[in-house]
Amino acid sequence: MIKVLINGCHGQMGKVVSEEIKKDSEMELKAGVDKNALDNNSNFKIYNNIHHCNENIDIIIDFSHPSSLLNLLEYGIEKNIPIVIGTTGLSPDDIEKIKEASKIIPIFYSANMSLGINVLISMVKSISPVLEDSFDIEIIEKHHNKKIDAPSGTAYMIANEINKELDNSKKYIYGRDTKTDKRKKDEIGIHAIRGGTIVGEHTVIFAGCDEVIEISHSASSKKIFAQGAIKAAKFLYNKESGLYNMEDLINS
Repeated sequence: MIKVLINGCHGQMGKVVSEEIKKDSEMELKAGVDKNALDNNSNFKIYNNIHHCNENIDIIIDFSHPSSLLNLLEYGIEKNIPIVIGTTGLSPDDIEKIKEASKIIPIFYSANMSLGINVLISMVKSISPVLEDSFDIEIIEKHHNKKIDAPSGTAYMIANEINKELDNSKKYIYGRDTKTDKRKKDEIGIHAIRGGTIVGEHTVIFAGCDEVIEISHSASSKKIFAQGAIKAAKFLYNKESGLYNMEDLINS
């Protein structure tokens, strides 16, 4: 039985992960960490500071806030516990801290835990070099009105993976507020839409002369991200130190 701590257990994703773990015969939800620790109607212990947790934990699943990252990494290193990080809105400096910590403990990081979105990324990576010369690339992402970061971490992940395939030759343009400038060939457009209760939609558009290719992924429930995180936790369990991602999971 894999004993799990959820960092950010009272957040929207934390609650969904909790429910999905309860259904899993291979995992036990041992503890949670949340700033609202006093609001506890759960059947597991909740702490307001991860360093106060002395439970026997095998793995941490993190869906919290970027401000919690340093404490999370320090605790994981101190206790030698693997970490699955699904928190979005992380800065380049945050990613560097994750890379450094992964030299000591195993860490699984993905801006999107959906298997489907990672298959989409694999597809667009393979076709981007073929289409680059004659097609323009645009990314549109849609999320609910409570999402605090825009563009989404997934939109950046898609753009970054495409750009790697194109030798990082593209610059990112956010929205298009212009009256005079035409679109340039060295651009990837990224557009964010916020409204209602949209769970998450991402579309990559390859627009050429007289033809358009669109590859889309739509999430109807947060359960897909929770289930992906649980798969990631099982994959990471007993792994050596290192930084792992959804591509590693899919290829396994």
